[in-house]
Amino acid sequence: MKFLAPTQLETERLILRQFKEEDWKDLHAYYSDEVATRYTVGKAFTEGETWRAMCSMIGHWQIRGYGPYAVEEKATANVMGNIGFWYPIDFPNPEILWGLAAEFHGKGYATEAVKTIQVAAKQYLPDIDFVSFIHQDNTASIKLAGRVEAVFEKEIEMKGIMVNVYKHP
Repeated sequence: MKFLAPTQLETERLILRQFKEEDWKDLHAYYSDEVATRYTVGKAFTEGETWRAMCSMIGHWQIRGYGPYAVEEKATANVMGNIGFWYPIDFPNPEILWGLAAEFHGKGYATEAVKTIQVAAKQYLPDIDFVSFIHQDNTASIKLAGRVEAVFEKEIEMKGIMVNVYKHP
């Protein structure tokens, strides 16, 4: 499989890379946190659900040629969560998604990573218009969308929930 996007990107503090099997343990800090996942996957995951979610992200790369990245903090080599490209068959548009474990919130990591993803999208996936689907009550993600210059486009129903659609520049 030839990938359409780079398999690794770097920022000053982060390495965005494809997932490895052992990443599920760090990733579980995000997926097992009810507060961090309330507006994304809607519940805390079991270890098995985290592992399957990670495998789904790995598979997305194999099928679409791009996908979510493991967000690794350079200073510690810990995986904080996932940020990147996402387009399952039941989504109306390709998405830039983000989700970090609560201990990494409020430190600018998500902004840093999403801006890097936006640059990669323009360079490697220029024919794809990316959006982010954000639950209407998720004020932290709405603020992040503003920081990365994503613009509110409309409100839609997805999987029985009303979400805001933010178009990326």
